[in-house]
Amino acid sequence: MRVVDANRILGPVPVGDVPSRDVPGLLAELDRLAIDAACVVHSHALHYDPVTPVDGPEHPRLTRVPVVVPGPLGTAVPADARLVRMCPAEHRFALGGPQGLEGARELAERNITVLLGWESASPAEIHRLATEVPTLRIVLINTGYRALRELADLMDAHSEVRVDTASLCGHLQVEWMANRYGAHRVLFGTGAPETDDAGPRFQLDHLELAERDVELIAGGNVLELLG
Repeated sequence: MRVVDANRILGPVPVGDVPSRDVPGLLAELDRLAIDAACVVHSHALHYDPVTPVDGPEHPRLTRVPVVVPGPLGTAVPADARLVRMCPAEHRFALGGPQGLEGARELAERNITVLLGWESASPAEIHRLATEVPTLRIVLINTGYRALRELADLMDAHSEVRVDTASLCGHLQVEWMANRYGAHRVLFGTGAPETDDAGPRFQLDHLELAERDVELIAGGNVLELLG
C-alpha cells in the first residue's frame, strides 16, 4: 500500500519548533510513520506571504502545493500545478467574489484540484463556489468531528467535493464517509505539524473497509489527482 499525505506543511510554524522546518526533518518524520510521500505547502506562503515565490522542495517524495490568491494582487498558478491551496480567510479574499470565481474557473479548466481548509471558508461560501464552478475538485481539509453534518450537506450536494482524514477522528467516521460517498472521495491527510500525524496514520492501518478502498484512501486518490 502506497501512503501519500495530501495535506502537509513544510517550514517553521507559529505553534513551535518542529522537525519539518526543513526537508531533511520532514523526510525523517515521514519515515518514522511509514508515509511514502507528501504534498506540501510551505508555511511562509500559508501564514505570511503567498505572493513572494518560495523555492519548492527538491525531493522526489515531496510535491509542492502552491498557495493561490486570485486577482491582480494575487499569485500566478504554476504551469505544472495539479494541486493548490486556497486560504480566503487568511489572505483576505472573497471565495465567491468575482475574482475568486474567475480564479476557480481557471483552475477547473486546467484540471487543478483545490485544498481548502474548513476554518478558511464558511459552508455557505463553499456551497456557492461548488455551485458556480461544479467541475472544480475541492478537497476540504482539517474538518473536525463537529463539522460532520455541514460536511455531509456539502458532499451530498456536490459530487466533486472531497475530504481528507486529518481531523476525521470520530469512531468509524472515515468508514461512514467512504461507505456513503465512495472511498474515491476520501484522501489520507494529516495537516501536520499543526495537527497530529500519528493519529491519522494509525487510523489508516485499522480502517474497517475493503483493502481496495483503504488503498485508494491511503494514496491512490491523491496520486490520481496529481496525474
